[in-house]
Amino acid sequence: MPHVHEELLRVARYHLERMNGGSPTVEARALVNEAYLKLATGVEVDWRDRVHFMAVCANMIRRILVDYVRERTREKRGSGVVHVGIENVELAGNSDMVSLVALDQSLDALRELDERQARIVELKFFGGLSFEEIGEILGISVPTAKRDWLMARTWLYREITGENRKV
Repeated sequence: MPHVHEELLRVARYHLERMNGGSPTVEARALVNEAYLKLATGVEVDWRDRVHFMAVCANMIRRILVDYVRERTREKRGSGVVHVGIENVELAGNSDMVSLVALDQSLDALRELDERQARIVELKFFGGLSFEEIGEILGISVPTAKRDWLMARTWLYREITGENRKV
């Protein structure tokens, strides 16, 4: 854990800085610590390497952030939905803000259609991994990872904005 602690802090800070609505009440260190506790008390994992560890942490950070947003929204009885900038996703369109919960739900829907594309979004967006690292984890080429990333971004944009529902 000490070897990747700083990298996890960077990823956590990145996501927390993008959260809208004032200073978030959760701090990067708390997010990393919670991820570590979940990993330490969870099921045994056969860690292959640092990239595999970061992939698992990306998923963990996603779940913790979404849970945090849902709890915060529930406490405010539906108001104050936290938005995150998706400049890394750069979905074609006018809005660069999207509800983290809407992204999470859309990502789950994408997973039903294409597991690999959903994993690529999770690794890139929540884990901050490079296409080279993503290719290594998923056993695909860098061009394939980039192509799937583009297709996933487009699909997510349409899903989140409702463009898929237009007749």
